Amino acid sequence: MDKRLIWLAVGSFAMSTVGFVFASLLPSIAADTHTTIPMAGYLMMTFSLAYAVGAPVLSALAGEIDRRRVLTVAMLSFVAGNLIAASSSSFSALLAAQIVMGMSAGLFAATAQATAVSLAGPEHRARAISVVVGGTTFAVALGAPLGALIATFWGWRGTFLSIALLGIICAAILWVRLPHGLRGVKLTLAERFATVSRPGVLPALATTLLYLTGGFIIISYLAPLAIDGAGLPAMALPGMLLCFGVGAVIGNLASGYLADRLGATRVVVMSLLMSFTVCLAIAFGLKLLPHELSGPLLLGIMVPWGIVGWAFPPAQASRIVGYAPEVAHLTLGLNASALYFGIALGTVVGGRVLEFATPSDLGLFAAIFPVMALAVIWMSGRSRALAAAPAE
Repeated sequence: MDKRLIWLAVGSFAMSTVGFVFASLLPSIAADTHTTIPMAGYLMMTFSLAYAVGAPVLSALAGEIDRRRVLTVAMLSFVAGNLIAASSSSFSALLAAQIVMGMSAGLFAATAQATAVSLAGPEHRARAISVVVGGTTFAVALGAPLGALIATFWGWRGTFLSIALLGIICAAILWVRLPHGLRGVKLTLAERFATVSRPGVLPALATTLLYLTGGFIIISYLAPLAIDGAGLPAMALPGMLLCFGVGAVIGNLASGYLADRLGATRVVVMSLLMSFTVCLAIAFGLKLLPHELSGPLLLGIMVPWGIVGWAFPPAQASRIVGYAPEVAHLTLGLNASALYFGIALGTVVGGRVLEFATPSDLGLFAAIFPVMALAVIWMSGRSRALAAAPAE
């Protein structure tokens, strides 16, 4: 394996950590900026929307620019966003920082995967992409709990400063180690989005959107869910995120094996069904049990929830590639945008639930979205079956 791929993965790790560590930072950010937790959730929504828009738009604009330069500029912009966040004294400055970080992260992710393929060669494309995407998995498993732990000692500003330091190191190494002259193919936005018209692609993107929306209704507000809903102390949050991350690594690794053995669609369906079950278990556990039992229940469900949740992305990516293998680099980019649009939507819905209901109700609302995703898969399969049926 080309060792330069590791630093592309480290860059993905740093940028993805911002998105996943917010679940533990929202209460302290809300307190310091004199706002509510649902209002602070708009920071996570802003980052996700900026990422979802930045990935296709900025990568289209930077198509023919030297990828080493694009990656370095994206990383340094991301570092600047973290420094703005760490030094901000107002909520509006934090929002601006999230836009900078999200756009930079979207550009970096799209360019890093293309660069990995160029470095590894077409025959090792899948492995190269998996290494870079693996940085995101480790952001869930290690970055989010470590960021939460840093915040308990040095505050949420310390978390952003730590991520900025890692970004500076990564940018310097990428500039030194990556070769000159790696350039992409310039594609317009219209050409990139034309892949949506391929059979099966649009329903698959809708499935990704709905699944992530349901998951992040809960994940975005894990802190109030744990503290107010289950009576756990704030110090439990890093441990909870670590448990979820361990499950995510297991689910991510198992997903590829299961998809090869059972089929990607079956794994996606099973993940959706189990996610629905987990959401209901969280909701009714917190509603019906006292804190002495609901707290341990929430702690105990984190590892299996991580397994269930992260069995979905690899299998779903395999489904999307299968619909149009020749333009996989485009469909996977659109899938990443759908993923972050789902995170943004889940953050908004979860915030509205907290404004008008209790933390335990997050699970009830979250359970709706896996069911909707299952309906999309069923209708899409039925449409393809009718289209393939011979005319009488």
